[in-house]
Amino acid sequence: MAKADRFYFENFVQAADYSCKAANYLKDSITNYDPSNIQAMLKQMHEYEHAGDTKKHEMTAALAKAFVTPVDREDLALISQNLDEVTDRIEEVLERFYVDQITTVTPEALVFADKLVECCSLLQKVLVEFVNFKKPATLHQLIVELNHCEEECDKLYLEATLKIRQHSTDILEIISWREIYDCMEDCADACEHVADCVEMVVMKNT
Repeated sequence: MAKADRFYFENFVQAADYSCKAANYLKDSITNYDPSNIQAMLKQMHEYEHAGDTKKHEMTAALAKAFVTPVDREDLALISQNLDEVTDRIEEVLERFYVDQITTVTPEALVFADKLVECCSLLQKVLVEFVNFKKPATLHQLIVELNHCEEECDKLYLEATLKIRQHSTDILEIISWREIYDCMEDCADACEHVADCVEMVVMKNT
């Protein structure tokens, strides 16, 4: 593969790396949660989100100049946009902790954060393997694993939202945690959207 073509796949891997860093930082932040330190947490998280944005802008600029691309430029642009959404959604989770003035973290949120780290790790593996889209056996297997991880997040979302409803009498607490769980599920969905786009490219090119 030409060096110019490799740029696109390398860009995706680099963007996914920032998603992984953001997911791991979210996990660390809420595992050792200190509400008095939330501003510093948001600042660090925004750096990962901004770095991911930079990768999207680099992709947009390259696609604007490219005469020929290894797959349809519209598909490359869509993957880049959806990949940027992953890091955006992870940042949004921490923003909800700030806006809703969360003081203590539920066990379910910690489990959810673990699953998001797993989703992002699988997504990165998908994008590392994406360069081999014409021999997609391994890619297919990774996409199946990611889809399974997203399904586990769906189940966790239902269990967590039900539990907070059953065990809390504070309506603001219930609303706040439902919003946080919504955001966490959005993160898993965003990972799956990227994988779906990759799968679409495979179907169109094999």
